[in-house]
Amino acid sequence: MTEYKGIKGGKVQNYDTDPGTPYVGQVWYNQNLGDLRVRSTTLTSAWASGGNLNTARDQSGGAGTQTAALAFGGFSPPYTGATESYNGSSWTELNDLNDARSDLGSAGTQTSALAFGGDTPTPTGNTETWNGTSWTEVNDLNTARESVEGAGTQPAALAFGGLAPGSVRVGNTETWNGTSWTEVNDMNTARRTFAGCGATNTAALAFGGEDGPVEVYGKTEIWNGTSWFEVNDLNTAVRNNTGAGTNTAALSFGGLIAGGTRTANTETWNGATWTEVNDLSAAKHNLGGNGTNTAALAYGGSTGSITNATEEWNANYAYGVWVTGGSMNTARASLSGSAGITTAALAFGGIDNSPALSADTELYNGTAWAELNNMNTARRFNGGAGTSTSALTFGGATPPLTAITESWNGTSWTEVADLNSSRRYLGGVGTDNTSSLAFGGLPSALTESWNGSSWTEVGDLNTARGFLGTGAGTATAALTAGGSPVSALTESWNGTAWTELNDLNLAVQQNAIRGTQTSALNSGGYDGGSPGQQTGTESWNGTNWTNENGMSVAKQGGGQSSGGNSSALAFGGSQGPAAGAATEEWIGDGIITETVN
Repeated sequence: MTEYKGIKGGKVQNYDTDPGTPYVGQVWYNQNLGDLRVRSTTLTSAWASGGNLNTARDQSGGAGTQTAALAFGGFSPPYTGATESYNGSSWTELNDLNDARSDLGSAGTQTSALAFGGDTPTPTGNTETWNGTSWTEVNDLNTARESVEGAGTQPAALAFGGLAPGSVRVGNTETWNGTSWTEVNDMNTARRTFAGCGATNTAALAFGGEDGPVEVYGKTEIWNGTSWFEVNDLNTAVRNNTGAGTNTAALSFGGLIAGGTRTANTETWNGATWTEVNDLSAAKHNLGGNGTNTAALAYGGSTGSITNATEEWNANYAYGVWVTGGSMNTARASLSGSAGITTAALAFGGIDNSPALSADTELYNGTAWAELNNMNTARRFNGGAGTSTSALTFGGATPPLTAITESWNGTSWTEVADLNSSRRYLGGVGTDNTSSLAFGGLPSALTESWNGSSWTEVGDLNTARGFLGTGAGTATAALTAGGSPVSALTESWNGTAWTELNDLNLAVQQNAIRGTQTSALNSGGYDGGSPGQQTGTESWNGTNWTNENGMSVAKQGGGQSSGGNSSALAFGGSQGPAAGAATEEWIGDGIITETVN
């Protein structure tokens, strides 16, 4: 703990509360909270969603950087030679490899790459060069193999390790001079299904892997241009992991740990030791990847099924962005039922991809979702309010309209008194299961107040609407915006009546709003067009809406939790025609605190 008397000076200002709009670099002491506070611009180390591959695949090769990448080959199934380039936001299909294969080695850049070895389904030594437009077959590896790793550039590459014919694990290392391969000194530990990286053929890193069905490795080796030498192990032994970076600054992500369990684990290498950092959004193995340990790309792989998802790693995220969180256990849309804060969020109800109405309840702890006891009545388009330990859900479609209300005590749901009016697509706010507000719905302007035992009709919305953007605030100080017909209308509730305020910048319905009456965040929704789903995000300061950086995934009918416009969680919802499980976390204000005395 820092001594306040030791840090207070002329540039440290005293405030009873935080200043309204602190500038970047401003330092102040919040006397009420006992915190020393500073506004920063960055958040360290996180994965965020990127554009999806056109061809879902695992075991692909990759080259380039986070914003100029090349993905090629893999298992889709079957074996593929598909080649795609990434521009920092989306993938474009290019000319295929001549030899379709998976589990291949790779090196180089987006415009000058090398592909070698792989599974066809037998191990191959085939090597191809990429000139930015097409692939050309050149001289083979001396040792045919799959699960081979690579480092370096197209004219100066390194191939190491893998599985040779006859299921023989090898430590063979070969260098490429632009024309042919030459065998050099072997790795200390023969291995397959490991990760490797390196900027040149004289400086590479190998980590993870396995020796068969028994042992999973954390072993790490460095290549110095002549020989391999062992260094400190990964913190978590892993196989089928993926790497990016150099022999002095690397990243390991995903894979299978002991027992074959899939992992989202991410570790960084500083040239001497590995450090665990923030995980991938979902546990997966056999990803493609490239980049550096501060700006990497992870794409494809398997979560149990082969995926086309892309994630971007940044060691220094700017505030005011969405970053990837852990995916829900059950993908679902029409998820109006949600409650809580970003580190203790509750999601309930919706419709899954069967499609079937859901009674599922899940709890988010800031990292991952856990399944809890179901609601008594499965439904979608239900309202929600409260916290992760004291929540309320009401109304919705079962499929007929319903007025059923259920109360959550942190463990289970109990049916309580119904709404006065059955409806769906309604908004809801509240502090707990004893004080909530339900408003709108199709077709309705009706507002009802919950006192812990019954609902009472109070003042109507000024404009009747459904498909509302959930709501922000409490039973006596609430906010809503958007709705159907597609609307930008914003209204504020003072405990007695609704008042129209400044509109959203974009008219939407099935959007998600959480926070307070004076500090809220709106995200996603449907604008009435085609496809119409939105990534748009707006923050509310009590007077106006301000456009912010959008979500990675366009969606409508998702859930949200928030403590205000500086911290929020968005999850589920319709992503295209399907229900989604993706979770994104909003990092808004950049205020860092330290408790002082």
